[in-house]
Amino acid sequence: MKTPQELLERLNTIGASLQASENALALLGLGSVGTETARLDAYSDLDFFAIVQTGFKARYIDNLDWLSNVQPIAYAFRNTVDGYKMLFDDGIFCEFAVFEPQEMANIPFSAGRIVWKMTDFDESICNPRETPPASPQTAAFHLGEALTNLYVGMGRYRRGEKLSAARFIQSYAVDHVVQLAAQIESAQPALVDQYNLERRFEQRFPNMAAYLPIFVQGYDHSTESALAILTFLEANFEVNAAIAAQIRELCAET
Repeated sequence: MKTPQELLERLNTIGASLQASENALALLGLGSVGTETARLDAYSDLDFFAIVQTGFKARYIDNLDWLSNVQPIAYAFRNTVDGYKMLFDDGIFCEFAVFEPQEMANIPFSAGRIVWKMTDFDESICNPRETPPASPQTAAFHLGEALTNLYVGMGRYRRGEKLSAARFIQSYAVDHVVQLAAQIESAQPALVDQYNLERRFEQRFPNMAAYLPIFVQGYDHSTESALAILTFLEANFEVNAAIAAQIRELCAET
């Protein structure tokens, strides 16, 4: 594992490589190598945007020499049209995208840290665009989604579709239970990832997190997981008796 300092040094070296490549404009660090370096640890990866001159995006995506010149690449997978997930041969993992300046206004991202830039680079394009607030999803919405996911999941389970059942019960339903956490417990201080609420959930909601092992019991235990989630919801919310009875009936079938 690499130390936080080694990770930051690697990012700085990538910035220097971009500078030497002649057609790059800036390197924007994101997440734990962006504005949240306080949470950087040995298990962090390097998330970043490389911003390049208009017309040169394809060059930086099709030829990763600006990265392999820093350290040999052991594995690279193009996961989007804009970038890659990549592993250096010394174990440092990266997720990155390459953008041209005019693209930045249309990309949703959290605020980052400029690691390197050309002298005349317009830093304002690295400010996340303001997005209109999403329609609020109420506690009733998340409760309803959780309950109906349990019901559908148990139906799949009874058909022998155990993988689909596990996803509906132990993933989709749990996602909505996570959304209900603030209705049950006061959040503890921790950085919030607005795109992934499960990040640092255990630190933010430790009491509720203690239930997760019985909510997610594994491939062969969707019935037990469904009953645990249903019981938890009933203890904390007003659950419709009819849907609860149907879920329990499916769980009781042999």
